[in-house]
Formats: sequence, structure tokens, C-alpha cells
Amino acid sequence: MFAKLLVILTVAGLILVGHAQEKEKPSPVMIRAVLHDPVKPNADLFYPDPSGVLSQIIFRPQDLTQPMLMLPVNGALVLHDKATIDPENPAASLAASVILPPNTKRAIVIILPAPANAKPAYRMVVLDDSEKAFPPGESRALSLINVETAIQAGEHKLPINPGKITAVPRVQKVNDFHMAQTNFYYQQGGAWVTFAERQLQFLNASRRIFIIYATPGALQPTISTIVDTVVAAPPP
Repeated sequence: MFAKLLVILTVAGLILVGHAQEKEKPSPVMIRAVLHDPVKPNADLFYPDPSGVLSQIIFRPQDLTQPMLMLPVNGALVLHDKATIDPENPAASLAASVILPPNTKRAIVIILPAPANAKPAYRMVVLDDSEKAFPPGESRALSLINVETAIQAGEHKLPINPGKITAVPRVQKVNDFHMAQTNFYYQQGGAWVTFAERQLQFLNASRRIFIIYATPGALQPTISTIVDTVVAAPPP
């Protein structure tokens, strides 16, 4: 009931945002997004820009979008699957919404498909994109499966809890080419099983986001890696 009320209030706020003459309006937030949907890797999704107009997100495969100034609605990021909103049925075009953490100025948004037949059709995970919260050289891991997983990146060995974002500190133990062994594990029958082994180059000029997920019929998890080499400029 609360989730349904949140959707109604969010959509209603979006309709009013272009018409309200309030003295204080919400400040735009600098957003970069990635669509993680192995079944449907592209989507027509629209966000409210600083003027309140719905603009289309231009996704890039396995990469972050260009920075976008997105206007929060009632403290939430809102996406629609159409460029216009039906005033008679505003919730019909709602594609996703998520509450922003307080004082967020820059964020990375991971857009995920919702469970089958769920409404809205997508959900979002927000990462603070500020340099203090996500310093250059660090990584983040997000598990979308219900099984316990873990990462070993250089000297770091960390559990990755289902549905949680795990911060992976900067890897210091690298070879002359800045490479370090990076392994991923999942728990099966009380034992840890390796499902990915790779050598990765860890540089202070880049950041990584590891997304752990499972595809239908798969016998083990899969990893999608987003590499970010450009830190978004703060909004003016």
C-alpha cells in the first residue's frame, strides 16, 4: 500500500513540476546510468530534465551514459517509458522510481528489470558518484542473486551480500603492469566455489562496478563489469 501511494505521489509531483510557481524548486542531480538487462539490453526510457521536460536516456552497451541533469520529484528519481504523461492516467507511463539519499548531487544509477509482471517494469539502484564516496581506483560490487558470493581482488577478500553494494578498496598489491588476480566465488553446499578468475588492471584513474547475476538455466552466476574512466563534472 505504501509503495502504491509513493508511485501516485511521485507521478503527481512530476505532472506539477512544469507548472508550479514555487519559489524553491528541487535542484537537478547529475546522473549517469547503465541499463543491466541481459534479456532486453535496450529500452526507451525518459527522465525529467531541469525544465521538467521528459528527455530520452541514450544508453550505451555495458557502459555508463553521458552525464545527465535529472530533476528529482518529491525526493525521488523517476523514469517513464513515454515522452509524455497522460494526465488522466499518469501512473500508466511510470517505468521506475527510487528515493534519493539526502544531499545527493551526483549519482550512478543501475537500472534493472523488475520481476516478471511487476509494476513498474524497472527498478533502480543508486550509487553516490561523488569522489569522496566512490574514490578513483576503487570498485563496487552488486549481487542480484540470493546466493552468498564473495570477491578476492589482490589483497582484499570480501563477502558480497545479496542485494547489497559492497565497496572494494583500491588494490595496492599489483605487478609491474598494475595487474592483480581477481576471483569471484559463490557458496554451494557449505563450500565456496570459484565461478570467475581473471587478471585485472587496477589504475587510480579508473573505477569498476561488478554486477553479479544469473541467467535462466545457468549453472553458475555471471559477472558484468562496468569500467568508468571519466568522473562526471559536478552540476553548475
